[in-house]
Amino acid sequence: MRSGSKAKVRGFTLIELMLVLFIMIAGLAVVAPNISSGQATTQIKTAGRDLVSALRFARGEALISQQQMVLTLDLGDNSYKVSKRDKRFTIPEDIKVTLVTAQSELSGDEIGSIRFFPDGSSTGGRITLEKGENRWLVDVNWLTGHVELSVE
Repeated sequence: MRSGSKAKVRGFTLIELMLVLFIMIAGLAVVAPNISSGQATTQIKTAGRDLVSALRFARGEALISQQQMVLTLDLGDNSYKVSKRDKRFTIPEDIKVTLVTAQSELSGDEIGSIRFFPDGSSTGGRITLEKGENRWLVDVNWLTGHVELSVE
């Protein structure tokens, strides 16, 4: 460099840095609610798939053993149990669970069952899982015992 020339300094001004920070904060404000919504969807979807798996297991066991199998749902503590198994499965407390089933399968206000028969049929019913705006339906066909998970 010659002694008489001025070196040009390059960099960012404070306004430019503030503008970039503002854009990043605005983007985060848009993305953050979608992330939490995605977690709620994942949680309810997992609970629904676990419930479907238990119902399909109960139906399969009824067909194989040629004995009735029952999935009992306790709405009071968001849990369920399959007959002839000791383990009680839980559904997260922040997921609201409702059950529509045959009158003969209700025990009080908070306990209900879906029964599978040796021929594969069932008492049928619908279990609804809700969290926020997310709503998943588990349907059990009474005639075929077919179990299906869907989003409403």
